[in-house]
Amino acid sequence: MARSMRKVRVGAVVRTNEDKTAIVEMVWKQRHRIYRKQMRRVARFYVHDPENKCRLGDTVRIEETRPISKNKHWRLIDILERRQVADVRPIDLEADVGQEITQPRIVAAEARAEAAADLVDEEATSADEKAGGEEASEPEEAALELESEEQEEEE
Repeated sequence: MARSMRKVRVGAVVRTNEDKTAIVEMVWKQRHRIYRKQMRRVARFYVHDPENKCRLGDTVRIEETRPISKNKHWRLIDILERRQVADVRPIDLEADVGQEITQPRIVAAEARAEAAADLVDEEATSADEKAGGEEASEPEEAALELESEEQEEEE
């Protein structure tokens, strides 16, 4: 086929796992004939990249060519724009995230328990001072009320 008749497309690289091959995705919007809603259309091309220049997210220009393999009928002309993609694995993200974000209910329950324990301790010491060393039942009642309030909040 003459070079002037070959199709030329511009798209983004979405995969580069294979050797000398990149998968380029071209996305465009098209209006539905009846419903007039915009539809997202996607075309994926297997592109011959002999020097493995493409990286994930790059914008590239590709050209139609003879069949190189079963699915590869396009070759890389040039890279129009390089894209910086963060190389972060999910394990790295989990290490950065604290317990407050991953388990908020547990942290909140622990905070309520500590506050209740502090309150009971303060009331016990103040009751001991007032009663002159006698055991008071008021701190126990306050602790029971706090526990019942916590149960109502959880429900």
